Parts: sequence; structure tokens; C-alpha cells
Amino acid sequence: MTQQMVIDAAESQFQKFPGTRYMGSKNRIIFKIWDVLRGYHFESFLDVFAGSNVVSYFMKSHGKRVITNDFMTFSYLMSKAIIENNDITVSDDELMFLLENENQNSYVSTTFDGLYFSDTDNKSIDRIRANASLLDSEIKQAIAVSALVRACIKRRPRGVFTYTGQRYDDGRKDIRRSIVDHFKESLLLINNAVFYSSANCIALNSQASEINCSADMVYIDPPYFSKHSDNDYVRRYHFVEGLALNWEGLSIQNNTKTKKFRSYNSPYSNRSCASLALDSLVRRYKESIIAISYSSNSYPDKAELLEIISRHKNKASVHEFDHTYSFGNQNHMIGNFNNKVKEYLFIGED
Repeated sequence: MTQQMVIDAAESQFQKFPGTRYMGSKNRIIFKIWDVLRGYHFESFLDVFAGSNVVSYFMKSHGKRVITNDFMTFSYLMSKAIIENNDITVSDDELMFLLENENQNSYVSTTFDGLYFSDTDNKSIDRIRANASLLDSEIKQAIAVSALVRACIKRRPRGVFTYTGQRYDDGRKDIRRSIVDHFKESLLLINNAVFYSSANCIALNSQASEINCSADMVYIDPPYFSKHSDNDYVRRYHFVEGLALNWEGLSIQNNTKTKKFRSYNSPYSNRSCASLALDSLVRRYKESIIAISYSSNSYPDKAELLEIISRHKNKASVHEFDHTYSFGNQNHMIGNFNNKVKEYLFIGED
């Protein structure tokens, strides 16, 4: 097989990635990122903040041994389903079981009545989630729950759970489709995204500071601390994170309109802690090639990040890409000048 055929096969495989709107996803600029990273020799790739998993899936498609991590459980389950998983899919019979097997689960119907979805959709979510736990392998469970999470995000205006009702209904076709229709489509897409890699990829569900492994290249795409919007992933995705955890170990804050649970602790919630956390990560992985994605409207700024990398690596450089966010939050809205930014890719090497 020629090198061009290998490249074509990798890009063909990547087109099967089951994407959705996800805060901070690199789907729009992944090829720009690859144009930089492909110039470095690396066989293993650690994605410290996997998020949507688009970067990890791209690297698996290109034959890298991927170690993917995220502290959000729903992100981790998608990693299990399409990064770690090589050959397991959910069958048509299992799909019918997920949709039709009657059970007594009513958690969503009771707890989130009238908040996000219709009564019919809530009942479908309850039934599918309970049945997913009955599938006969951890990977199949991960596929089913990931498909349900994707269905909920696709069904929801703007794909987030920071508000109740249909305030941001923009008439998109996705908002008119039922949870069941979205679930069927999402399960098919995730099944089709599964492929074999001899590189032995693995998925982790840890805080970044607790990962106990390394790789030739370490990619760091942390929550960006910005004065324009918060970076609280739990606030945006608490509903689907709860689904991923099957609500175990969570305490719903019933005094909140959205019925969210308490956000996870994050060192990226203020400017000084974000700088310290990034310095700690670069120091921890100083034996690896370091790649950091960050934004021009966030802190630490470009000069400070270059300084952080230079403390631990012999050479620090930065590449810049034009980027526009697909949607904003609070004061960071569509059409706002702050949506148009430079996306930075910092490289630390020896």
C-alpha cells in the first residue's frame, strides 16, 4: 500500500466519526492541527482532555496508539465505544431490546418532568438507559449509553442543559425528531465508527493530574479560562453526565431550575489556578513532545503559555488558526466579536 493510499484510508475512516455540537470540539480545525503534528515523529498519543474525542479518533484513524482521558464520564464512555473498542458492536436484536424491553425506570420522567424533553421522550430515555445496563458487555453498554447521550444532545436546542424549555429552538430538523429516532441514528453511527487497530488504544476516566502513563506526544486541550464565558462542562452537560453515571453517587440540587448537580472541582476555574495547572502538566510530561490547544481570548495568554513551556522544554513555538465558535454562552453569544478568535497550538520539544 502506497503512502497516499494509507492517508486516504485514514481520512476515509475519520469521516465516520459520530460528531455533534460539543463545547470546545476541534472538529472544525482538526486538519489544521494535523498539518502541524504530522511533522513530528510519534507512535503513541495521550489525549489528556478528550472531550468530544474527535482528536483521539483522528489519531487512531492514523494508526497511533491512543490513550484517551476525560474526567467527564459521558466522554469516557464514548472513548470506550470508539477508541478502545476494536470490534464489538450492538446488534439489531439488541437495539430492539433497548427500545422495547419494558422496565420500571422512571428517574428522568419524575426528576426532569417538563424541563428538557416531552413526556414521551423522557419515558424513552428511562427505558433505554435501564436496558443499556442489561447488555452483556461493558463495551456494548458504553455504545448504548453513548448513543443515548448523543441523542439527547442532538434533540436539545444548542445541545446544552443550562436552561429549561425550548428557548433556543431555531427550527432545526434535529429538534423536531424524537429521542428514539436520534438514538437509532446515533447507535448506527457509533457502530459504524468502530474499527480494528493493532495499536492497543485505551480509554481512561481520571482527573488530568492523576493519569499514570505517558506517550511520545501529549496533547493538552484543557477547559479555557476566559472572561467572556465560564468553562463549566458540568453546568452545560449535567443531564447527560447524569445519564452516563446512571445518576449513581450524584445529589441533584433541587433548588436549581435545571436540577443540576454540584460541579466537579477544576483547577481551570480561575486564572491563577489555570496557569499553575498547565505548568504542572507540562512539567509532568516534559519527556514527551507537548502539544497544547488554547484560545486567544483566554488566560493564560500566548506569552505566558510560551513561558510556561519554555521552563520545561528546550524549544517552545506556537501556531495560529482563525476560528469562530459555533455558539456562545452568557455574554459570549453568536455574532459577538469575541466569538472570532485565534486558536493557538503550542508545541514544546527538545
